Amino acid sequence: MPNEFNQKIIEEFRANGGRVGGPFEGGRLLLLTTTGARSGAPHTTPVGYLPDEERVLVIASAAGAPKHPDWFRNLVANPRVTVEDGVFTYEAEAVVLQGDERDRVFARAVEADPGWGAYQAKTTRVIPVVALTPVAGGPPQASSPGAALKAVHDAFRRELALIRKEIAESGASLGAQLRVNCLTVCQGLHNHHTGEDGTMFPYLAEHHPALGPALERLHQEHQKVAALLDALQTVVTAEDADPRSVLREVERLTDELESHLTYEEEQLIPILDAS
Repeated sequence: MPNEFNQKIIEEFRANGGRVGGPFEGGRLLLLTTTGARSGAPHTTPVGYLPDEERVLVIASAAGAPKHPDWFRNLVANPRVTVEDGVFTYEAEAVVLQGDERDRVFARAVEADPGWGAYQAKTTRVIPVVALTPVAGGPPQASSPGAALKAVHDAFRRELALIRKEIAESGASLGAQLRVNCLTVCQGLHNHHTGEDGTMFPYLAEHHPALGPALERLHQEHQKVAALLDALQTVVTAEDADPRSVLREVERLTDELESHLTYEEEQLIPILDAS
């Protein structure tokens, strides 16, 4: 893609918390900054990704071109990269998957989106798959603590909406990548709520005693969400997982979570931004 085209996507991505329009609207996109193999200068590229629980996967397809994309050659030379996902910016270690692991992951990607297979068919090179594992990060990229909370919540909302769409279009069986997508969002929600229960809620309870009833309600809602996450993981990991059953559990989770997130935002954002 021309640099001018990439730059417009980068600017839109950063201005809108990871949301873009055009051909990438509604998809999973991140900004990957690599160090030039020859120049040593930073280069940022919009790249589609696949969730993979504690890491994300990117595929160096270059739309089936005969040569690897520049960003791939850069990270082979300098595996420490920077990832922007629309909420967080973090350093990651890039590892090029090899052998059976690469083949399994690529097959998973093709099952989810046959376009990857079409790109492989256009070229004689083996299209690389790269795992990006976080090694250092910081707080959400937001103008205030309240905006940061809203940004994290909206990321979960978008991911669940995308998963619902993917399940509805999945046909009679639940693909391997779609299972991973579901398990990844489950783990992310668990981590988010564990962090709130262990850090943010105790801090607010100490400094804002009047929030006690609201914080107790939010804690109880975390337990309800945890039970729904367990139920979703049970149906997703079943050998003969039925997409209809998975969709029902995702919709139950989405309904409960939306109510919870809305209440949390109403109660906490004014306090967070006034502190």
